[in-house]
Amino acid sequence: MVMKYLQRIGRSLMLPVAVLPAAAILMGIGYWIDPSGWGAGSPVAAFLIKAGSSIIDHIPILFAVGVALGMAKERDGSAAISGLVAFLVATTLLSTDAVAMLKHIDAGKVDPAFGKIDNAFIGILSGIVASVMYNRFSKVKLPDFLAFFSGKRLVPIMTAVAMIVISVVLFFVWPVIYTGLVSFGEGISKLGAIGAGLYGFFNRLLIPIGLHHALNAVFWFDVAGIDDIKNFWASKGTKGVTGMYQAGFFPVMMFGLPAAALAMYHTAKTKHKKQVASLMMAAGFASFFTGVTEPLEFSFMFVAPVLYVVHAVLTGLSLMIAALFHWTAGFGFSAGLVDFVLSLKIPIANMPLMLLVQGLVFAVIYYFVFRFIITKFNLMTPGRGEEMEEGVSVMEQEVAATATNKANRFTAMAEKIYDGLGGDENVVSVDNCVTRLRVEVKDMNKVDKNKIKSTGVPGINVVGSTSIQVIVGTNVQFVADEIHRIRS
Repeated sequence: MVMKYLQRIGRSLMLPVAVLPAAAILMGIGYWIDPSGWGAGSPVAAFLIKAGSSIIDHIPILFAVGVALGMAKERDGSAAISGLVAFLVATTLLSTDAVAMLKHIDAGKVDPAFGKIDNAFIGILSGIVASVMYNRFSKVKLPDFLAFFSGKRLVPIMTAVAMIVISVVLFFVWPVIYTGLVSFGEGISKLGAIGAGLYGFFNRLLIPIGLHHALNAVFWFDVAGIDDIKNFWASKGTKGVTGMYQAGFFPVMMFGLPAAALAMYHTAKTKHKKQVASLMMAAGFASFFTGVTEPLEFSFMFVAPVLYVVHAVLTGLSLMIAALFHWTAGFGFSAGLVDFVLSLKIPIANMPLMLLVQGLVFAVIYYFVFRFIITKFNLMTPGRGEEMEEGVSVMEQEVAATATNKANRFTAMAEKIYDGLGGDENVVSVDNCVTRLRVEVKDMNKVDKNKIKSTGVPGINVVGSTSIQVIVGTNVQFVADEIHRIRS
């Protein structure tokens, strides 16, 4: 049940994730043009960096909207708006200035945890809360004098109320979690190469909830006196040691994850390879060139969490190996090609080219490990999910004539399918994924499967006593829209 819910979240994230590779590449090119000024020395670089960062820097908001839209029973705009409302309520109530006002203290004395409240975890949580509120209140009818706020208009209001309550809980819980992670990071920093490996493992493991920043603050900045990034670029410290909390990321981001993307492409179903290739190629290039890994990681971390844990283990192993052999390089932005080339000029870098050799080995490991696990356990990575199992039906080929004919055919098809499902008296809810209508009914005995099949759909899948899936094909969205119109 938990796995199924995580997979639903993963599918919901695919919409915002698909935007990220392009943004990452824009930033990488801009950073390549002006590596030292980050746009200060070049208007073109500034334009590209800002264009890309406008998306990358707002990943939590994209997740809030995407999860709310994808997890709601009906993909309605009010669900998306509610996701945004939830995120704004939480991040505003728990911002540094707001907490300072609530506690009647100076902003400088506020717990640093509240400075990191704008994170992926809050975005995903906001989306989930909004979807729950939509599923619960979108059909509620209020008394006549409040009728204006009935149904879908009620959803953002109830979402805001729910998020206020959750923000009160986070007010007390969030600093404890954040401070605990910082203390944990300070503890493992004393373990040498093993500590570097543990840091790499937990760095990846915490990305889904955005708490990796707490660990990063310990190792990369001056929270515990390590300040690895600043010392590396200033060429201070001990050669072969300074940079140990950065070096191991290069083999993973430049080689490992792109190889994992190739494995996911090769294990995708043949009829979906083109679709998967476009996402994996862009995400893999972003990881290699810029070191931005979110587009790749979020494409499988929820739909195949076991695979993501393996990725975290391999990342930890990479950092431990690099630290053990004292191969060091550093980054200012992330562990991509741009920063690797720039770090070669830094005197304190130690045998950085060996990281490329390590990277080639990790590429092989990532590819075969990912491919083996995906096929062995039939993990639902992009292109392998149940919503992509059926091919294009004869019906789809027939409706590909003209736009007008398509509309007429989809209308007739939707009416017949809906009637076969039992109509208003029997249908509780209708949702859709990439190729299927997902329907909840009151009584499965009232479903006329033969009538549904007469529309030319390639199949019907009964998944529970009240749950049925109608496989339509890649044009399912048009059929679903027509059914929603009939139900409205």
